[in-house]
Amino acid sequence: MDELVIRYAANELTPEERNLLVTAHKHVIDPLRHALLTIVHKDDVHVVLVHDYKSKVEFELSTACARILKLLDENLIPSASTSESRVFYLKTKGDYHRYLAEFKVGLEREIAAEDAMLAYKVAEKIARADLSPTNHVRLGLALNFSIFCYEIDQDFEKACSVARDALEDAVEERDALGHKLHNDSILILQLLRDNFALWTSNA
Repeated sequence: MDELVIRYAANELTPEERNLLVTAHKHVIDPLRHALLTIVHKDDVHVVLVHDYKSKVEFELSTACARILKLLDENLIPSASTSESRVFYLKTKGDYHRYLAEFKVGLEREIAAEDAMLAYKVAEKIARADLSPTNHVRLGLALNFSIFCYEIDQDFEKACSVARDALEDAVEERDALGHKLHNDSILILQLLRDNFALWTSNA
């Protein structure tokens, strides 16, 4: 699908197409992220094997992230014509830099974290200006940005603040307008509530 995006770069993807694209990449990325989390040094006999396997997974994950980030920077973000699509792609850019920051070390981790923070903040500025607080893309951004703040930046107060503000703004608008929320918005709101409850209980 990447090749189709590049070939028809002048034509913006529909919401369904962009979701398919991101889902396709997540099917590649998520098993690699999970593999890194489950690698354990059990004994000296297997240290070399584990190290080699870990290096292989990290290389594959770096390559996969670089591929989608290149597509975002060169094709998807420049062709985005609506605020919702720009926020979606910038959020995705932040996510993939966050995935790199999860396993990189030293300067590489610092750069990945800074790039993620920048993408999330630009997306947040657009979302606050142009998208409804109950918009599922805006809520998804708040969810992922708060996770970044908690897990990568280790700014627990900021993580709770992002999650709390998103929850309060969405609930306020929902109650004021009385409209039914998008199914994705309902799911994301629950995830925000769960994370906020967990983080505040651990404070």
